[in-house]
Amino acid sequence: MRRRTAGTIAVVSALGMTAVLGGCGSTGSSDVTLRLVAADYGDSAATSSKKYWDALVEDYESQHPDVKVEVSVYSWNDVDRKVKEMVDAGHAPDMAQIGAYADYAAADKLYPVSDLLSIRTQADFLSPLSDAGAWQHTQYGIPFAASTRVLFYNKTLFAKAGITPPTTWDELAADARALKDKGVKYPYALPLGPEEAQAETMQWLLSGGNGGSGYTDDIGTYTIDSEANVSTFDWLKDELVGKDLTGPVAPGKLNRATAFAAFADGQVGMLNGHPTLIQQAAKKGVKFGMVPMPGRTGKARASMGVTDWMMGFKQNGNADRIGDFLDFVYAQKNVLDFSRTYGLLPVTGSASNAMSASGAATDKALHPFLEQLPTSELYPVGKTSWAAVAAAVKQNIGQAVTPGGSPSGVLTRLQSTATAADSRSTS
Repeated sequence: MRRRTAGTIAVVSALGMTAVLGGCGSTGSSDVTLRLVAADYGDSAATSSKKYWDALVEDYESQHPDVKVEVSVYSWNDVDRKVKEMVDAGHAPDMAQIGAYADYAAADKLYPVSDLLSIRTQADFLSPLSDAGAWQHTQYGIPFAASTRVLFYNKTLFAKAGITPPTTWDELAADARALKDKGVKYPYALPLGPEEAQAETMQWLLSGGNGGSGYTDDIGTYTIDSEANVSTFDWLKDELVGKDLTGPVAPGKLNRATAFAAFADGQVGMLNGHPTLIQQAAKKGVKFGMVPMPGRTGKARASMGVTDWMMGFKQNGNADRIGDFLDFVYAQKNVLDFSRTYGLLPVTGSASNAMSASGAATDKALHPFLEQLPTSELYPVGKTSWAAVAAAVKQNIGQAVTPGGSPSGVLTRLQSTATAADSRSTS
């Protein structure tokens, strides 16, 4: 007996609107065409996700001759917008694999996951990830690819400074001072610029101790200006930024991509990084190590986790066909193939266990991230207000650590923005 879910993988594809139009009204035929829009995880035509999907679809169609799957792949800069345009025009794809699902769930556009996926597939997802796919206690978002953050450090620079990787904030600050004394350009890279400031912010909030809990509390209420969070940014402002230990670029103007590139160029002593930095740094010959993000007085309470989402749209029907295809997508072999191709973490328990047990060098490189995933905490993606809150954090959080800036004032303003956005989304 099949139970299915409304979390179909929204795959970003290069399908034009004409192709999407052709999918309407196919439910009455034994021959069905499913359209998937998916995001591109590659960085060139040679590594495009289109190659992964083409091979997977060919395999699936060979076993299901009555089903055709058309996949359009778009860059991350375009894919969310493309899907929104399709939905707004009344021509939703059958599936999309994009960055957020909550707005579509709130608009009653998606199948619940229980209407799509088999019970076996549903049970295989890592619980922190599947839990984050719920809107109003029903899961609509299906995790697709995941990552966590660890602290990367430059082994060569650390050896020259005679220091070891930090396990507490005080040790991190002391290491940064030692690196600065050796002329390191960025002792600690603190990217609070508008590209991805919400990620760096959340990792520090989770490591703050004293009840620090990220952006929300246990029941999902925004707590951005909590005493613990204000204390965290007071420390960053006074002990790192104020002592000139975060590099020549002001944190509010430093973007994540620039920080990663500087690390790969050997200019950064330490920074929070996700799995893609492994290959980026290795290509430049940087010798690096990875350790859990330090907490205020010990290991951080949790690492920040990130996942992208698959979802199934209701407009064209096809729930059974969508679910069958997604069960195939989430087979252990296919999940591992995608994760290994793009250096990301599996979202299922079976694939995670297989990767953890593997001795292959590429899998072993991901083990530090895998270890963090089961206890990681994700953005509050189940809140339709999160997009507006994340945008506000990106634009404003850098001001909290500027000379003369007020962490309390900035976090209080962000809390007001979050409260207002949450009120609008639930009214």
